[in-house]
Amino acid sequence: QVQLVESGGGLVEPGGSLRLSCAASGSFFSPNVMGWYRQTPGNQRELVARMTSGGSTNYVDSVRGRFTISRDNAKKTVALQMNSLKPEDTAVYYCSLLTSDGNYWGQGTQVTVSS
Repeated sequence: QVQLVESGGGLVEPGGSLRLSCAASGSFFSPNVMGWYRQTPGNQRELVARMTSGGSTNYVDSVRGRFTISRDNAKKTVALQMNSLKPEDTAVYYCSLLTSDGNYWGQGTQVTVSS
């Protein structure tokens, strides 16, 4: 059974940086897509960034140039480096893994950007 565990959320001042990490356990195969989504109260979960097992990336426009997604296929990990954080980046961030067997989610980690 595939499980995803996130770490790295927290409170940071505007302009600061945080790095989120996600480790996957269990068996799954390529091709697959690992990524990060975020959700605020009353809103739908939105894609932040995703990366295929082949290395292709997608970013939502609001984070392009500030956030960088990376992954290690051998270690089954994905990370999100978030720089120049803004208050509007405040949300619960979820790690996601999409495979031919299904879509898996982590438990979420809170990111709060506030002075």
